[in-house]
Amino acid sequence: MAKVHERITERMRTWLLAQHVFFVATAPSGAEGHVNVSPKGVGGTFAVLDDRTVAYVDLTASGSETIAHLRQNGRITLMFCAFDGPPDIVRLHGRGRFVTLYDEGFEDLLARFDGGLDESRGVRAVVVVDVDRVSDSCGYGVPLMDYRGERDLLPSYMERKGVDGRAAYRRLKNRTSIDGLPGFDMDPEPDASV
Repeated sequence: MAKVHERITERMRTWLLAQHVFFVATAPSGAEGHVNVSPKGVGGTFAVLDDRTVAYVDLTASGSETIAHLRQNGRITLMFCAFDGPPDIVRLHGRGRFVTLYDEGFEDLLARFDGGLDESRGVRAVVVVDVDRVSDSCGYGVPLMDYRGERDLLPSYMERKGVDGRAAYRRLKNRTSIDGLPGFDMDPEPDASV
């Protein structure tokens, strides 16, 4: 049933890129704090960089748990499920890091994606995962579901906010995790002299 792979094969890469949704799991260090699981699914926001490295576009949203946990300990797991076709579940365990829209190399990294997303659509970072364990399992318990299309709500919402509005939103909602850990606190304070 379950199998551990040495790397992400070309066949697995093709399968991963064909999935419409995946889940990201992180947790703070120690016995306290909340485990976080986030669905990701905006088209074109996942990339396989090589056979041991993947990345996804991190959009501005109402929380910053993943970034907070990566800052603290780097542990991350991505899980993909086949909701159509043959049953399968793939888990990518590894160490994550993030490159923010303010970091050198952000634009080059963002160019590796097919989604046509940029800061104007709410991109705040790219999460890069150095994968140290690749496994798949049967997926027999995963239901069959039909894909009906993208919801362009989050990117459009962030686009309407404008540069200053997105930064203000992140300063309000993303600075700390629900457990009080530093989250996305990279946005500069507005210039009071303007």
